[in-house]
Amino acid sequence: MTERTLVLLRHAKAERPAGTADIDRPLTARGHADAAAAGAWLTRRDLLPAEVICSPAKRTRQTWHGVALALGGSGPEVRYEPIVYGGTARDLLDLIRAVAGGVDSVLVIGHNPTVSDLSGLLDPAAARDSDGLRTSGLAVHRFEGAWADVEPGKALLTDTHTARG
Repeated sequence: MTERTLVLLRHAKAERPAGTADIDRPLTARGHADAAAAGAWLTRRDLLPAEVICSPAKRTRQTWHGVALALGGSGPEVRYEPIVYGGTARDLLDLIRAVAGGVDSVLVIGHNPTVSDLSGLLDPAAARDSDGLRTSGLAVHRFEGAWADVEPGKALLTDTHTARG
């Protein structure tokens, strides 16, 4: 069987400018630094994604950009999925189940509470912060088998980190 790695990343710190739609909120200066730190952490642990599933919100796209630069500009396929912006943990699980069989590692960049809810769904027994993932928080889950077969409670939480730049 093939080991799969799923990394969940909550977007980096975003601004709240008056009159700006939520989906258009940009990262703060700290957010840009934290996104780069998240990419550096992934690189140090050799957690290089083969595919990225990202919310289309500006702050998540900017988070991915910072992570990608820190990964050395590697070019995995990036899918900007509207459901990551407004969907539920089960919606994200459905996206993950649709990942191609030849892909061994996926990075999902999204929003709370959904990414934290998905982490809890995948490994309900793991100890975690009651507030969920912080901005630039990462949760690494691993399981054996096909993406199509990932089930709640079947992808163990093997590592967590809150990136700060």
